[in-house]
Amino acid sequence: MNWRHWSVLVEAPHPLSSSIMSAVMITRKVRKWEKLPGKNTFCCDGRVMMARQKGVFYLTLFLIVGTCSLFFAFECPYLAVHLSPAIPVFAVVLFLFVMAMLLRTSFSDPGVLPRALPDEATFIEMEIEAANGNVPPGQRAPPRIRNVQINNQIVKLKYCYTCKIFRPPRASHCSICDNCVDRFDHHCPWVGNCVGKRNYRYFYLFTLSLSLLTVYIFTFDIVHVAMRSVVSGFLNTLKDTPGTVIELLVCFFTLWSVVGLTGFHTYLISLNQTTNEDIKGSWSGKNRVQNPYSHKNIIKNCCEVLCGPTYPSVLDRRGLMQDDLSALPSINNDSAPQTTKTTAPLIPNEHAPDEAKASAGSAAEKSHSPKEELPPTAKLPPLASPETDAETSIAKDKPH
Repeated sequence: MNWRHWSVLVEAPHPLSSSIMSAVMITRKVRKWEKLPGKNTFCCDGRVMMARQKGVFYLTLFLIVGTCSLFFAFECPYLAVHLSPAIPVFAVVLFLFVMAMLLRTSFSDPGVLPRALPDEATFIEMEIEAANGNVPPGQRAPPRIRNVQINNQIVKLKYCYTCKIFRPPRASHCSICDNCVDRFDHHCPWVGNCVGKRNYRYFYLFTLSLSLLTVYIFTFDIVHVAMRSVVSGFLNTLKDTPGTVIELLVCFFTLWSVVGLTGFHTYLISLNQTTNEDIKGSWSGKNRVQNPYSHKNIIKNCCEVLCGPTYPSVLDRRGLMQDDLSALPSINNDSAPQTTKTTAPLIPNEHAPDEAKASAGSAAEKSHSPKEELPPTAKLPPLASPETDAETSIAKDKPH
């Protein structure tokens, strides 16, 4: 008969309760806009996207709504009776169109490009290093550019060190929003957003309609003052309608800037050119490089910019993604799993397996309670060895 002495580690499991969890990793589903990098703000569950600096945008709203309200209150009732009821109707339609184009420009994605994932950024870095080779210490690395051909003309794609991507043609990184924008035109604080590929046509329609609205109000303010001055005099008319004076001042100082801005963008659209390209002189520099995006036809250029297809957003702002939360700290010290080293006594090799299972089960039942101590000893089956295997096989062969 062979006897053995051995040791075993017994770990006591603790009950699964939320109040005594030691470390559990919790995941929840979030919208992708909550994790997007950059300096944009989102509202309405990611449907509205704007820049963080919105103070000038609120000023734009105040000037438009305030001036139109004064016009509807002071001029429209008089002009509708003494001139034509169509004047206030057309003013309301024009005002609603201006507000729709403003909100459409301000609340939409201008064409923000997603940043490279860590794996993609690493792969791009490896490609760049392989192309440039080893740069000797003390020397500047060559510029990170790629050449593509557009309409039989070479266009350079620049590498963005912030977004870790090669920007598409005509894209640029906005320092205010901290994002790369496709077909970047400029960042407009008056609309509180960047102007790019997806909202440029709405921005142009906003400036165009705002110019018409400003001219419309300014013109009928003068008509209103002239008609009432015939009856009650010029000074009495100004005293009776102080809102008209405010409207005339606001329209006079904003008329030139708004109309000038509309004319400038009309010129750019006719050339199929952006404000960023015009400022940098991309197509009118010393080399006299031709604009590869122009159709050499004003009508075709205007149709492409204003009547082209509406491009979908590539951000997928409202898509779902997994968010890992931090592990919960241990709350109850007694709930930690207890690990006890037990030493089994001298166990004979003929120990029945059923008895070993029963003794192990009783020990496990006692260990389920966190307040009860584990038994000092636990009977477990012996370690496997050639001798015990042989004795077990002989025992099975004996008839009962």
